[in-house]
Amino acid sequence: MIAMINMKESFLEVSMGKYFGTDGFRGEANVTLNVMHAYKTGRFLGWYYGQEHRAKIVIGKDTRRSSYMFEDALSAGMTASGADVYLLHVTPTPSVAYIVNSEDFDCGVMVSASHNPYYDNGIKVINGNGQKLEAEIEEKIEEYIDSETDTIPFATRDAIGCTIDYQIGRTRYIGYLMSQATRSMRGLKIGLDCSNGSASSVAKIVFDALGAKTYVIHDMPDGTNINNGCGSTHIEALQAFVKENGLDIGFAYDGDADRCLAVDERGEVVDGDSIMYLCGKYMKEKGELPNDTIVTTVMSNFGLYKALDRVGIKYEKTAVGDKYVYENMCANGHGLGGENSGHIIFSKYATTGDGVLTSLKVMEVLLEKKTRVSMLLSDLQKYPQLLENVRVKDKIAAREDEDVKRAVKDVEEKLGSEGRILVRESGTEPLIRVMVEAGTDELCRELVGEVVDVIKKKGHAV
Repeated sequence: MIAMINMKESFLEVSMGKYFGTDGFRGEANVTLNVMHAYKTGRFLGWYYGQEHRAKIVIGKDTRRSSYMFEDALSAGMTASGADVYLLHVTPTPSVAYIVNSEDFDCGVMVSASHNPYYDNGIKVINGNGQKLEAEIEEKIEEYIDSETDTIPFATRDAIGCTIDYQIGRTRYIGYLMSQATRSMRGLKIGLDCSNGSASSVAKIVFDALGAKTYVIHDMPDGTNINNGCGSTHIEALQAFVKENGLDIGFAYDGDADRCLAVDERGEVVDGDSIMYLCGKYMKEKGELPNDTIVTTVMSNFGLYKALDRVGIKYEKTAVGDKYVYENMCANGHGLGGENSGHIIFSKYATTGDGVLTSLKVMEVLLEKKTRVSMLLSDLQKYPQLLENVRVKDKIAAREDEDVKRAVKDVEEKLGSEGRILVRESGTEPLIRVMVEAGTDELCRELVGEVVDVIKKKGHAV
């Protein structure tokens, strides 16, 4: 039976700032996120980190057309405040975190809207420890963006910053990824869906160097095709590709390559929960799973928890967002955590989700166990789950609507102890996410539909 989630969890609310959500400042380029926002963010960061010395800041970007514009705006603001800016160019988000954490940088910025469509973009700020920026600093950036007068002094003469081409930083990151492989992949046929995004600059290089026969799709970005019918959010493309080519396994990344989902040799999806189970069980067997604990979010499937119970692995739950997962991991000394969507964090090796690193860790298990993914996951039985996203005019208004709350309450009562419902705001898009776990797919569709219908009838949906 599925343990019932209480009402407080059923309608989950996560505190967010005016501009910065769970994964940075995100919005449609030059509509809700414009060049002045980027310029002033750069101005603040260059000044804030340069109060006692000349700040060094590294910038990476994904393949969206607007990423070049935002990279330039950020650089202009930073150098105007006296910071030196190092450009990684097109690169995965985790490479920015790796470079900041391993080299002498004050902070890093990734220009990306992750899995969103090409016309959106975002500014992710990473602190000097390679972690998501502290909320109190984000609040100060928001205050500066909204200020009518510019209170930050401009650098002059030789105090003005400069920009430096730093492609070597991405090369070092690629070398680091290669160093994490424990065995050659020679003879294995591996598929990669690069989502026409940041993974295009890294993933094939890594797998080719490790000896795999690499088959790649969606690695020809043109500025507007990122995440378009491909990658981890449209994994059906990789499923078909793996089956058509008889591949041993496939990996799909999102736009900035901090997520990874897999497809087994039969073309079946291996989601984030399955990856955490696969890697967590292996790490426990080797005595390398700190505290014998995995950190998940409330969106993980109840079947995962049942399987973890059987193999003696404990688990903790956080709000949705890899930043909350990592905060829990740091606070409690845990080594593995993540989200069902594919953000997987191996804290010994990275400070954020890393799609390519996750691929390598999955391959380590397969090579050491000398078997296929489907066999390793045969004892993991998922419960039917359905998630529907509803684009809304106002997330708070939809969440606080009494009729919507009543519909959620009605679904809870229908499920009793046989399922759960979770309704939450997206931290990065104008969406309300409605998720139901129940005994059958049909019941999931029926109950999700009841809540979504109320949201639409009350005029909240776009």
